[in-house]
Formats: sequence, structure tokens, C-alpha cells
Amino acid sequence: SHLHHTPQHAHTPNPRPLSSPPRLPTMLQVGDAAPDITLPDQTGTPVTLSSFKGSRNVVLYFYPKDNTTGCTAQACAFRDAEPDFAALDAEVIGVSGDKDHSTFVEKNALTFKVLSDAKGEARKAFQVPNSMWILPGRVTYVIDKKGVIRSIFNSQLQFARHIYEAKAALVAAAAADEPTE
Repeated sequence: SHLHHTPQHAHTPNPRPLSSPPRLPTMLQVGDAAPDITLPDQTGTPVTLSSFKGSRNVVLYFYPKDNTTGCTAQACAFRDAEPDFAALDAEVIGVSGDKDHSTFVEKNALTFKVLSDAKGEARKAFQVPNSMWILPGRVTYVIDKKGVIRSIFNSQLQFARHIYEAKAALVAAAAADEPTE
């Protein structure tokens, strides 16, 4: 009989080195491929993120809830900045857990797509953290024409800065992608 005893996993070093915690409370990082999502917009039409690949940059912003002061201010700021985003070849898309955005869109004369993530699937795919433990987070992702995340901005309270940061990221991405002479 075989009675030889070998200690099982006597000392197995941790296969992953310890690293410093990420700067943002999200696991998706700049340089990662954006997850593909399909959600209905304010008219009920399904919108697939990857359909913009190769043609437009995307500013995908997650916000907590329609018709709240901060979310309305942010949506109107994105609406007012839309000519700037168009000039940067970018599609603005809002996402929240509200089931129906039609009233919110109409009331605020929003000119961009607002997607319904009623089951939280996109929020989960993009690993959008809750803020203050309970509120759905307010995070903006800038995704380039190759489908790569170029910027992540996370701030529950600085509504207007989401627009500024998204524009800055698009300008930086365009400059980085310019062929050098």
C-alpha cells in the first residue's frame, strides 16, 4: 500500500501580486474594451453600444434617477453641450434605472438617447459603484471609435464636471490619435 504522505499545498504563494487599490471605485479601467450593452431608448427602440464602433465616439453617462434636481441639471448640461460633442464626433447617451424616460426627455427637450436600465444590467456590466452606499452612482465613460474606454469620471455631486471631463477626454483622445508628421 502507498502510505507516503505529501502535504497538500504546504505553501502556495499568492498567484496574484498585491497591488495598490484602483484610483476609482470601479474595476473597469481606462484602456479596457467597453462592455457591449443593448437597452431600449426613450422611444423603446433598442440601442446597442457596439453599433457606434468604427463611426462615433460615445459619451455614456450613468445617473441615478430622472426628474431629480442633480440629474435634470446634468442632462440639461449635456443637452446644451451637444454641439461641442457633435464637433468631437461623439454621441451622448444617458443611462438610468428608470423604466420610461419619455416624459423626462420631452420635459427637458433632451436631444440625445436616454436608455432604460431597469434591471441594472448595464450598470453591472460597467461596474458602476453605488455612491454613499445607497444611491446609484453617477459615472461618465468616454468610449472611442474602437470601443475602448478613454476616460472614466466618477462624481455624485459635480454634475457639470462630467461634461467638462468628457470633452477634455475627447480632445485628448483626438490629439493622441492624430498621425504625427
